[in-house]
Amino acid sequence: MTTDTPARLLTLLSLLQTPREWPGGELAERLGVSRRTVRRDIDRLRELGYPVQATMGADGGYRLVAGKAMPPLVLDDEEAVAIAVGLRAGAGHAVEGVDEASVRALAKLEQVLPGRLRHRVATLQAATTPLTSGDGPSIAPETLTVMASTVAGHERLRFAYRAGDGTESRRLTEPYRLVSTGRRWYLVAYDLDRDDWRTFRVDRVSEPFATGARFAPRELPTGSAAEFLRRSMHRRSDSYEAVVAFAAPAEVVASRLRGWLGTPEASEDGASCVLRATVSDSPEWLAARLALLGVEFTVRAPASLVECTRQLAARLGRATGGGDAVPGA
Repeated sequence: MTTDTPARLLTLLSLLQTPREWPGGELAERLGVSRRTVRRDIDRLRELGYPVQATMGADGGYRLVAGKAMPPLVLDDEEAVAIAVGLRAGAGHAVEGVDEASVRALAKLEQVLPGRLRHRVATLQAATTPLTSGDGPSIAPETLTVMASTVAGHERLRFAYRAGDGTESRRLTEPYRLVSTGRRWYLVAYDLDRDDWRTFRVDRVSEPFATGARFAPRELPTGSAAEFLRRSMHRRSDSYEAVVAFAAPAEVVASRLRGWLGTPEASEDGASCVLRATVSDSPEWLAARLALLGVEFTVRAPASLVECTRQLAARLGRATGGGDAVPGA
């Protein structure tokens, strides 16, 4: 018989999180208590915010259902390892659908993982290689989780940084947000040594260290980390202004674009739209991304993007037997 009420409640919660209906008698047998005790424990879980649904009948069944808010989950060892491995695999690349919230979840999970499970996660990840790894630079999941924890906890972050020209420096920052552009991760932070806001490419960060020193968050000049990153890219010498017209409604195009590229402007009739975006990635990469949207489009500027798109179209045409013949064929 389980006499420790908190331990019994955790065991009961773990059972209820299995997607099935549990008869009251079976729960009582599993827990080694009476059905009356099971009913009292169910009431305690409800008071804690867990939406437990009861069904009428001779045995009285119980099931955990979806509620208005998600209370804490209880995971067994296998479930925790599976989730951690999945999050770590996705966090290494700024792929679509894996944003700051996913990294925060990974940081929370790894913080409470027992040592034996941490070892299993690391061993499993080291022994596997993904078939596809995205088109952006890889990042150690540990780097992202350290950054995410300092963002969430308003904790100063120190790290080594390598600039685009190869210059190396040490930075002490007040991290504000992690931003995924669909290809890269960026950290928006207040640089204490330079007394100004800065953006850092996370793949150029090494030796991230949470100092433990707390800080009161400053107000970002633009109000939005994504907008600050967009303006920062606009100021860089290697960025350019891309103008692309789409033969589709703005909402359709926006649903397929990453938010950092901006919002398409709808035409008067709403059947088409135009995107104006400041981009620091290569024209070759942007041309390929536009081609993958599945929407008819026309590149208006700059000339380099127009030419890259033309070359990509010709190359794809030759690959399918159309267009010009392949030289030397």
